[in-house]
Amino acid sequence: MAFEHKKQTMLNGALILAVSSIVAKLIGALFKIPLTGLIGGVGRGYFSAAYNLYTPIYAISMAGLPVAVSRMVSESVSLNRFGEVRQIRNVATKIFLITGAVGTALMFLISYPYVRHASSIHALPAILAIAPSVFFCCAMSSYRGYYEGLRNMTPTAISQIIEALGKLLLGIALAWGVLKYGLAQFANAGLVFGKAAANIDEAYSVIYPYTAAAAVLGVTIGSAAGLVYLMILHRIKGDGITRTELVNSPALSTDREIAKRLITFAIPMVIGSLVTNITNLIDTSTIQARLDYACRTGPDIIKSMFAYSLDVSGTLDEDIPTYLYGTYGAALDFRNLIPNITMSLGISALPVLSAAWAIKDRVQIRTNIESVLRITMLVSLPAGFGMAVLATPILSLLYGSHPDIVPIAAPIMAVYGYATALMAVSTPITSMLQGIGRTDIPVKSAFAGAIVKIILNFILIGNPKLNINGAPVGSIACYIVIVGVNLFYLLRESDVRINVVSILLKPLLCSGLCAVSAWGVYRLCEHFLAGRIPYLILVELVLSVGAAGIVYLVALLLFKGLSKDDISMLPKGEKIAKTLEKYKVLG
Repeated sequence: MAFEHKKQTMLNGALILAVSSIVAKLIGALFKIPLTGLIGGVGRGYFSAAYNLYTPIYAISMAGLPVAVSRMVSESVSLNRFGEVRQIRNVATKIFLITGAVGTALMFLISYPYVRHASSIHALPAILAIAPSVFFCCAMSSYRGYYEGLRNMTPTAISQIIEALGKLLLGIALAWGVLKYGLAQFANAGLVFGKAAANIDEAYSVIYPYTAAAAVLGVTIGSAAGLVYLMILHRIKGDGITRTELVNSPALSTDREIAKRLITFAIPMVIGSLVTNITNLIDTSTIQARLDYACRTGPDIIKSMFAYSLDVSGTLDEDIPTYLYGTYGAALDFRNLIPNITMSLGISALPVLSAAWAIKDRVQIRTNIESVLRITMLVSLPAGFGMAVLATPILSLLYGSHPDIVPIAAPIMAVYGYATALMAVSTPITSMLQGIGRTDIPVKSAFAGAIVKIILNFILIGNPKLNINGAPVGSIACYIVIVGVNLFYLLRESDVRINVVSILLKPLLCSGLCAVSAWGVYRLCEHFLAGRIPYLILVELVLSVGAAGIVYLVALLLFKGLSKDDISMLPKGEKIAKTLEKYKVLG
């Protein structure tokens, strides 16, 4: 059948998405690093506050629908119901447009109550600037879910990069323009956007909300650009389904039946997303509110803990909670880096697993589950451990112009680094549960994890001696609950017994050796090169990461940490697998 030749293997599709995610994240880093230099920790706090309201509303607006579209399309393709594939896309597009419009309206409506509750009224301009992005992203996801169901990850990958480039180029340009305009006003008349400023620190304090809004506006324009690309692609290239396949398809269902199936499948995920994202929204406002409480009840303790950073940054007393939250955001950028890459495994596995589940192919089900878990561990464990042991030099390199951020963000980044594998495997496991039709389980685990997270945040962050350092504890505890519950039910429902040695122990051992080598080489370089300026730190990091990569690869081969099934799914994988089999290095 002609259509079969257009499909990508699970790992091939994941690789395409992973590469695009890496490129998008690198572009995101190029966006956020100079952005932090432009708007400082306070402005970054406003930026983060806007994003943290946007993220749950965006997720709720389209919760479950892209997954439902992908799963239904892949099932229909496996059963040769190509007419229904097109019908699913048409019905889904209408639903996405409605939910996107409602999501944008909701964000406008709750923006003011949110900033009042979070004690961050100056984040309001940034929230209003990012609100339209909810609509553009929902519309874009209707195309992405459709192509992913057809096992074509390339449109999603390219649209991600276009979205990220728009954010980088326009966000930085707009933020820079607003900053220069505000400083020029202060220099000429001592006024900034109509408000008097006694000194340069007060001027910056007035400018930060508007620079954050300008940066966020770049995000909105970038999402619109990604949507335009997908619309043009679909009009020109179509979806690869031939006229013969359409003619030979079984009779169509009604649009109402399709909509009902989409919504019925999506409802548990909508509930799960509501639980998760409302929890994140409460989490965000709780972190800021408890930081505010800690700063009021123990100001001397906090000023003593962060004396260097507060002095270097020139942060005003009333801005300390926002400043601490903004520096926490610098660590969060790295916390989400690897999970956002491994998410591609879940996205790519879902249609493959759905198709295998529809035709009861038990061998394919087991192979896919084991491959997703093993590859996630192989990627996330060494990356997370490396991020942990090299947290300080990485942040010193990236935030050299803002050294005040490093002492606060580095310990948090290290804690998240050691827990990266736990966070990275969460989304792929959830996707696989959705692929086999058990969308209810992630809802229950998310609810349980949410309770743990909120309780720990309230207790730990409100303690002046812990303050922002208590935030990672609640997050990690939440992931322990979610991953533990979801993995138990995935294996039980699919009747799969995984090879723990291959999936966890071998990657853990190799990653430990990788981290030790990274730390050791960095310390040696630091001793001999005495790196204290950015370009020497870069040399030290490159040598450390390069040595760690070599050690990790050698360890994987020595301990047979790679599987033939995994290698075979790569482009030209069969040939590579045969070569490695000759040397007996595959597990």
